[in-house]
Amino acid sequence: MSIAEFFANIEQEQQATYFYAADEFIEIAPQSDGATVSLRQLGQASQHALQLLDESYPPNADTGPEPLSHIGEEAGIVIQGEIEITVADQVKVLRVGEGYLFDSQLPHRFRNISDSTCRIISACTPPTF
Repeated sequence: MSIAEFFANIEQEQQATYFYAADEFIEIAPQSDGATVSLRQLGQASQHALQLLDESYPPNADTGPEPLSHIGEEAGIVIQGEIEITVADQVKVLRVGEGYLFDSQLPHRFRNISDSTCRIISACTPPTF
């Protein structure tokens, strides 16, 4: 390997990535059975101030019986199906085209109470997963 090739390889490795193919998303909550939530992350969240997720909730999927709470803010738009979201003492079923935005320190929970898969495109800051 020549010195020019060596430095060319280093330069290629350090180039920023701006675009991602569908198979380059990172599964951070692997789907192990029919009722498990799938969270596919765009890029390495640890290298950014924003985390973007493609979330999939099969029928009966749930983030768990205990509400989640963490530092940050979350926002999302339902692009398929419907989802029941609880934030603090408010509960709402959101359908395609509807969205949410809340302080993530408030207790929150996501449940798919329908018989079809729900997909959400969401963002949170700072990255929490």
